[in-house]
Amino acid sequence: MIKLGDTFPDFEADTSVGKIKFHEWLGNSWGILFSHPHDFTPVCTTELARVVKLMPEFKRLGVKVIALSCNSVNSHKEWIKDIKAYGGIKTEFPYPIIEDESRKIVTQLGMLDPQELDSAGIPVSARSVFIIDQNKKMRLSILYPASTGRNFDEIIRVLESLQLTDKYKVATPADWKKGDPVMIQPNIPDEEAKQLFTSSINTMSLPSGKNYVRLIDEPTNA
Repeated sequence: MIKLGDTFPDFEADTSVGKIKFHEWLGNSWGILFSHPHDFTPVCTTELARVVKLMPEFKRLGVKVIALSCNSVNSHKEWIKDIKAYGGIKTEFPYPIIEDESRKIVTQLGMLDPQELDSAGIPVSARSVFIIDQNKKMRLSILYPASTGRNFDEIIRVLESLQLTDKYKVATPADWKKGDPVMIQPNIPDEEAKQLFTSSINTMSLPSGKNYVRLIDEPTNA
């Protein structure tokens, strides 16, 4: 099982756009790998169409996107026609879909759902999401059951948080979204915090008397 902070495994695969080596394909970009139980299934079709609509957001964040399903490249190419029709997509399909008929990759990455079987009684891939940073480190994983479609707005939100907190010594509170106040990391002393951040620090008064909830405006490059 891949843990947070691990180097994400490299692998070779056939995809809807040709053969790739994953690390080489990723280059110096952030990446998202998300898997699907099967081609030509309803929830998966809604998800892949949604990702197409979100591509401008992923590009803004410097994130490459790649999908995986336990079917062949030929199946993926036929399925893409349905995805485009469902989503009203007139452009070229903007990201690859990995072939994994052997289930080698989903087994290696711990993606199989033992309770979700195909017509042959073989476990299919769960709805896994992996976010990988520019250093090939795994920064987030989410595992959904096959019956529940993903919230890709949440995935965008997490990417925004990860990239912000990598750049500044802050953390994002519950339900944070871009533009909301952020929290100074608790290991930063008050004097250092005053030097690091130009915005005023709002320290909340708590019954414990401990000044660990310190809010500031979201830092920017401006």
